[in-house]
Amino acid sequence: MNVVRRCGDRALLLEVDDVHGIARALRAAPLPGALEIVPGAETVLITHTSEADVPGLARALAALVPLPADGSAEVVVAVAVTYDGADLAEVASLSGLSVAEVVSLHQRSDYVVAFCGFAPGFAYLRGLDPALVVPRLVTPRTRVPAGSVAIADTWSAVYPRESPGGWQLLGRTESVLWDLSRPAPALLSPGTRVRFVEAAR
Repeated sequence: MNVVRRCGDRALLLEVDDVHGIARALRAAPLPGALEIVPGAETVLITHTSEADVPGLARALAALVPLPADGSAEVVVAVAVTYDGADLAEVASLSGLSVAEVVSLHQRSDYVVAFCGFAPGFAYLRGLDPALVVPRLVTPRTRVPAGSVAIADTWSAVYPRESPGGWQLLGRTESVLWDLSRPAPALLSPGTRVRFVEAAR
């Protein structure tokens, strides 16, 4: 059974084992009064209307069963990367690998967007090879260019816009992660599968 907690006066927070399965179930059969579904790393936030039957909604959420993914419908986004990042050699040193091995392992992994945060379009990608788990920088950079492909702890990500940041930079991509002119501004949304590939030279 899912753990349901109140989160302010307009939301409920679910602690679940299968975040994306629960989110799929909620989207497939919306519950009365539920407004927005926000997946996190290990939780799903559900906002609700002021008129919602909150106790009834909480009971329904507690008993909700994850919906498995339909593999044929899964979206896979290929992100082309030029591996020339400022921290590529340092990541190789920290992990005891060659630069070529770091690049190969980063490309070999299958990633899925666990959740989004930090900045519009910034997707936290689960699936990083354990050999590439490295810490964040001791001193974050004040400027990380848009399109920077990075890793930190167990995550990989692409910086959607220029911003401060403390992740280890492996390379860069021309892919636009956030564009308000698109129907869906974020290129990567929770549940999207991602593959990193070598950019054409």
